[in-house]
Amino acid sequence: MHVLATGMLTWVACHTKRGRQAFDALAILPGFLGTLIHDGWKPYRELLCKHGLCNAHHLRELTYVFEELKQAWAGRMIDLLVAACHEVNTLGSPLPRERIADFRSRYNELLAAGDAVNPLTPKSGKRGRTRQSKPANLLLRLRTYSDDVWRFATDHNVPFTNNLAEQ
Repeated sequence: MHVLATGMLTWVACHTKRGRQAFDALAILPGFLGTLIHDGWKPYRELLCKHGLCNAHHLRELTYVFEELKQAWAGRMIDLLVAACHEVNTLGSPLPRERIADFRSRYNELLAAGDAVNPLTPKSGKRGRTRQSKPANLLLRLRTYSDDVWRFATDHNVPFTNNLAEQ
């Protein structure tokens, strides 16, 4: 099932495939020019729209790292993202540059703390990507796509999560 949703409209379609084949057959995502909020699935990155990552997905992954793996940086990251979301909601508008800079500085410090306890596994010498731990993959996504993680704080039209589409 594929869903695009706004506060006013919802489009739902079913297709037997995922990814580019379904995108092309359903003919809506390839022409979408807004900001697509998603879970970071790789085929979405091929679309020419802007991207925002769903922070509800991040909070779930961070909760696992914090509660199950007992990594304190993840708990502090949860607090940081929730505080930023609350501040955006309270303001009703994007955060001022200095607030974004403050949040992003603390974000980068937490990523570094996460890296310290989750070093990348060295290349194995075999073909393909070397398998990494769940926390290392999460940290890599949070760093590589940090602008998409924080899009909710810079663009008033971008929500913190894609929960609207999942509901």
